[in-house]
Amino acid sequence: MPKRVLQGVVVSDKGEKTVVVKVERRIMDPVYKKFIRRSKRYHAHDEGNAHKVGDMVWIEETRPLSKLKRWIIIENQA
Repeated sequence: MPKRVLQGVVVSDKGEKTVVVKVERRIMDPVYKKFIRRSKRYHAHDEGNAHKVGDMVWIEETRPLSKLKRWIIIENQA
């Protein structure tokens, strides 16, 4: 089974070797047929504390690293 890869924006870098990434997706409202933005926050592992708030990053699903961390940062997009 392939690992999921998501793109999002770093919204918090206060944790040690951890960042919080906000991933937005668009869904269509079943009644009004308008697109609605839904977002979810993921805790991701950042080994070198290299990413700051506002960075666009790619995260990949991995084994559980802590209570909340199930994702790692694989690429930084400028």
